[in-house]
Amino acid sequence: MALAGFCTTAIAAPGTIETDFNDNDILVKLPDVALITPASSDSAEQLADLVRRQIDRARSSGDPRFLGYAEGALQQWQGEMTDRLLVLRATLEQSLHRFDSARSDLGNVIARTGDLLQKTQATLLLANLEIVQGNYEIARTHCEHLQQSYPGLIAHSCLAQIEARTGSPEQAYQSLQQQVADTRSDPISRVWAEGTLGDIAAQLGLPDAAGHWHSVLSTSPDDLYTRTQLADWYLSRNQTDRTLALTEGHEQVDSLAVIRAIAMARLGHPRASLLADKLRERFDEARWRGNLLHQRDMARFHLDIDGNKEAALTYAQGNWQTQREPLDTRLLLRAAKAANDRQAEQEARRWLNKYRQNDARFPEAES
Repeated sequence: MALAGFCTTAIAAPGTIETDFNDNDILVKLPDVALITPASSDSAEQLADLVRRQIDRARSSGDPRFLGYAEGALQQWQGEMTDRLLVLRATLEQSLHRFDSARSDLGNVIARTGDLLQKTQATLLLANLEIVQGNYEIARTHCEHLQQSYPGLIAHSCLAQIEARTGSPEQAYQSLQQQVADTRSDPISRVWAEGTLGDIAAQLGLPDAAGHWHSVLSTSPDDLYTRTQLADWYLSRNQTDRTLALTEGHEQVDSLAVIRAIAMARLGHPRASLLADKLRERFDEARWRGNLLHQRDMARFHLDIDGNKEAALTYAQGNWQTQREPLDTRLLLRAAKAANDRQAEQEARRWLNKYRQNDARFPEAES
């Protein structure tokens, strides 16, 4: 059984609007796949295959246009929304931060389908959505259902992540390590487990985090989420040369570009200001468009590059309302501390105390 991948899709903000051009100038070059995509699909399966490819391209390239192509194809569809199409639409909605819509589609699939594969994928996606938003007890229920219907490393990883976020990271890490050692599994499940081990190891401040993430990238080099995690890990340890190596050629991806810009500034790189200017223009354009998909990256840019503490806190708070991964919380705590906003910091810490969540990357661990 092959499960659909799930990650927080790393995408880029749109480029600046150009108005000064000649009639024969090429304004933008569309990806080849967009030029050969049929205007409509003849069957639900054909449409599902198309949407799956577009989502995969968005994840591997960081190009948000592919999400737009996928959404457009779904909007044109006049036929039945099959279980597979609903799961894919939910995947797209989650990538676009439409969490409530994604939750609704996945709940419908779980309630109505007799297809074990689609029900399993929907359960896994819903569990991860709730983890991303910090709804751990709801997520635990979905992970337990996943363990019943599809036992193995993916279900163990699901539960381990919740245990790590709710006060037991050491136990979660050791248990999942043992499961990996004892279980013969398919490559997808093993990569999933290695990524989870990397996340928990980073939470614990263990140097093993880098090894786990490198293991993921050796199998899935286009995994931008893992690449971002590892690049940030090296940056936090002032291993800027490794950060630059990981982010080279990925300046179109906001999260990686911001990390690269910070590393270049620390090194006094001659192109540091050029990349910072490009990011500034990119984020100005996203703000003008009202695009709120990039609040985490915008907050970090304002905090670590522009030094605009108030703007950093505003975007970090906006981001934290919908995404409460440890790096989101860390960013909010750092921004609140920089802006000397005790109320914002205390709100985050009350939430952390509620779940007994601690992380070696949080500000208090740096002092």
